[in-house]
Amino acid sequence: MQVALVTYGSALLIQLLYLLVAYSRIIWYKPAVSRKKKVPVSVVICAKNEKHNLSKNLPLILEQDYPDFEVVVVNDCSNDGTEDLLKSMQSKYPSLRFTTIKEDSKFKHGKKLALTIGIKSAQHDIILLTDADCYPSGPNWIREMQRHFGRDVSIVLGYGGYEKRKGLLNLLIRFETLYIGLQYLSLALLGLPYMGTGRNLAYRKSLFFKNKGFASHLHIMSGDDDLFVNEVAKKGNTRIEMSTDSLTWSHPKETWRTWFYQKKRHLSTGPQYKVRNKIILALELITRILVYAGFIYLLIKSIWPLIIISGFLLRLIIFMVIFKVASVRLSEKYLLLPSPILDLIVPLINIFIHFTNFVAAKRSRWK
Repeated sequence: MQVALVTYGSALLIQLLYLLVAYSRIIWYKPAVSRKKKVPVSVVICAKNEKHNLSKNLPLILEQDYPDFEVVVVNDCSNDGTEDLLKSMQSKYPSLRFTTIKEDSKFKHGKKLALTIGIKSAQHDIILLTDADCYPSGPNWIREMQRHFGRDVSIVLGYGGYEKRKGLLNLLIRFETLYIGLQYLSLALLGLPYMGTGRNLAYRKSLFFKNKGFASHLHIMSGDDDLFVNEVAKKGNTRIEMSTDSLTWSHPKETWRTWFYQKKRHLSTGPQYKVRNKIILALELITRILVYAGFIYLLIKSIWPLIIISGFLLRLIIFMVIFKVASVRLSEKYLLLPSPILDLIVPLINIFIHFTNFVAAKRSRWK
């Protein structure tokens, strides 16, 4: 019983430290004053058979209210008419440029090569990344994402959310996306940047090539966003942006199967993070589960129920207040009420997916 009490108390204390020291920074964060000088920006998008999404989303990017920018689309072996669409759009939008990668059966490549080609062909030093299925929340997206770039700033982390749809899967996707956003944005404010999302991320072209691009993790399919940021982001060279106009939105997965494989791919990059980042993220995940497990176990055993319940409610209330503020600032809706349940379910799902990735990696090594 004593072990259970100590474990629960320790996990609860660690969780409170995460909430009050790190995540609460979202509440007090005040955006920096916009720079008067607007720097030229190259928006880079990789697209593979994304004609449908590009036809809807590209105009929203090409019609941004910003004086000096270009949009570079890398047409990555598409066979759905993407190239014809891009050619037709160029006549209307002179700021649109594109390059096409042809299919080669002898040479297989992933998104990292396409992205490298796009960044290399960009004319400006400030690179703003998004995906073909993403669209900005308004006409000032570029303006907001570039405003932090000064002499010492090389990376700006933005937030990319998912559209609200019906169903449990959509609820889970949007909750986890907001939670991950809360984590990487608040830890960046704490001086511990560790990842960003390719749906909304800006950095300098010079930084990219100084780091030799994705050379250190080219063997991993995923990681064009988080692994690169994990390598190069530091306290002094990284800023965040989460104003309403800076957000992007994407179409969420609609089946459990496609979402599961997407999660497997995303979580496969975690083992490549810096040791410090792996410890911070693993400790948060484990202590969150231990708080719930300890709460249930100690209540069943009727051990100091009033103290156990009080500690649990304290953590839950603080979490919900921070989560509510984050959801308002990042324009996420209808996530507060189910958050206590999803707060437990999501870590369990992630541990299961981590386990399946571990088993798959072991099997591949055995072969």
